[in-house]
Amino acid sequence: MDIRSTLTELCDAFNAHDLDRIMAFFADDCVLEMPRGSNPWGSRFEGKRNVRDALATRFEGLPDVHYGDGEHFVDAAADTGMSKWILTGTTREGVKKEVRGCDFYTFRDGKVIRKDSYWKIVE
Repeated sequence: MDIRSTLTELCDAFNAHDLDRIMAFFADDCVLEMPRGSNPWGSRFEGKRNVRDALATRFEGLPDVHYGDGEHFVDAAADTGMSKWILTGTTREGVKKEVRGCDFYTFRDGKVIRKDSYWKIVE
C-alpha cells in the first residue's frame, strides 16, 4: 500500500465532499476522533456508519469546507500517516473559518482504522 498516495486521494475526496469515496477508504470497525468535544480526545465515533454520519455533519456545518496546502507524512513501518492542511470554509451563519490542522491516520490491510483530527484554536 502506498500510504502517501492514499492520503492525497483522501484529501481530494474530502475536498470533493464525496462521502461515498471517503468511506471507501475506511474499515468497517474504524474510529474517528474529532477535535471538539467534552472529553480529552474530543468526540469519538466508532463504526463506519457513525463515522460517516459525523463526517456528514462537517459538510453540513461548513458547506464550502476545503482542505488546502496539504502536506502528507508517512511511517510505513507503523502503517500510519499524517496530513497537514489549512481548513477554510463558511458556516451556515456566514462566519468565515480558517484554521491549520492535521489528521493522524492508522491503517490495517489498506483501510483506515483510525482518523484522529487536531486543529489550532483561533481566538
